[in-house]
Amino acid sequence: MTAGPTSTAPAIAPPTGRHARKAAVASFVGSTLEYYDFFIYGAASALVFNKIFFPGIDPALGQILSMATIGIGYVVRPLAAGVIGHFGDRVGRKQMLVFTLVSMGLATFLIGCLPPTAAIGAAAPVLLVLLRVLQGISAAGESVGAVTISLEHAPANRRAFFASWVNTGAAAGITLASLAFLLVSLMPQEQLLSWGWRIPFLASVLVAAAGFVIRRRLPEAEVFEHELENKEALELPVKVVVRDHWRTVLKVMAFGVWAVVSSIFSAFSLSYAAKEQLVPGSVMLAVTIVTAALSVGVQPLFGILADRIGRKPVFITGNLTCAAAVFAYFWAVSTSNIPLVFVTGIVLMSVGYAMVNPLGPAMVAEMFETRIRYSGAAISSQLGLILTGFAPTIAAAIVRPGPGGWLPVAIFTAACCLVSAFVALVFVRETYRTATEDLGLKAGANA
Repeated sequence: MTAGPTSTAPAIAPPTGRHARKAAVASFVGSTLEYYDFFIYGAASALVFNKIFFPGIDPALGQILSMATIGIGYVVRPLAAGVIGHFGDRVGRKQMLVFTLVSMGLATFLIGCLPPTAAIGAAAPVLLVLLRVLQGISAAGESVGAVTISLEHAPANRRAFFASWVNTGAAAGITLASLAFLLVSLMPQEQLLSWGWRIPFLASVLVAAAGFVIRRRLPEAEVFEHELENKEALELPVKVVVRDHWRTVLKVMAFGVWAVVSSIFSAFSLSYAAKEQLVPGSVMLAVTIVTAALSVGVQPLFGILADRIGRKPVFITGNLTCAAAVFAYFWAVSTSNIPLVFVTGIVLMSVGYAMVNPLGPAMVAEMFETRIRYSGAAISSQLGLILTGFAPTIAAAIVRPGPGGWLPVAIFTAACCLVSAFVALVFVRETYRTATEDLGLKAGANA
């Protein structure tokens, strides 16, 4: 296999704190929109979509179909990631991030405008799926591109901290989405199903507008502009990824299953609690609000810790915490013990997942060299996220009625966390002391 180019060009000036902060803010706002949009879709799928778009069928099957529309958005992501990543590496990170932001906001707004199945028949769920696909296309390049531009702008010894703001934006988006759906869920059922559910979708245009203004003003990182001037950067990025880094792609696919925790917690557990009448939907949304709001505060702290002691110790500890806490969380939900649901939810999401969530995307981006970073990280991570997208569907299929019926879901989630921790321990290189321009180069291809 042919190794990537080595750093023989003149030294690149260290990034400035001003540009690093600007990139972090732009990434934070964009990620807030992405996860706001994705979470309100997950909440709507759990609470109302089965009644609006899949009426007249068995409730259990309707729930599975509703959950499946979450996964559909992930199916198109690997292909879209290849296209968006290509232009991100060849044209610029900023242009692609503006594109993903606008398309995500547009798709979410249009979902809020969809007529129900009762009005237009089978066209309603078809249009819902198509708009979900557009959301998936946008998401394919959003978080990876935001992480890429954030860490490339950041000082080498603070990459984890600045990159952590991408998925801290995710926690902020989940907080906003949960608040929005908590408010509309308090409406009378008839009003909720007729027009109330649309409000959170239509409101996404406000976040999209703010993110568009910020991202338009963000410059490219010098380390990326240096690669654009290098003739070797003209080689097709996807070709380089497939030829020289296919083992890294496989590694990332296994490494990335940690994200299953998020879709199980935010989408499936809400559906499970409501369907089994264990915990009111408003309480479950409140749990999500509390855990996500706490994560906004603690995730950057774990980024700082990862810059000081390394990515792997923090990431692995977070996965192990999630693997244990998911059992306690579902047990608390199954017993309808609301105080314990809050406590275990905080341990699961604001401690364990808050250690993993801000570091995972940055660790993936750091596995690839600058000239193909966007393509490599986008393609590999999106392939890995297919399981995350269908995790609520899998959970809905394996959950059992009655006491202890949640156990297969907890085992599935914990197994994903343990796989991710094992891959990080054995196969992922520690990079917290590696210069940004040397990332992905030191061990050559397929490292």
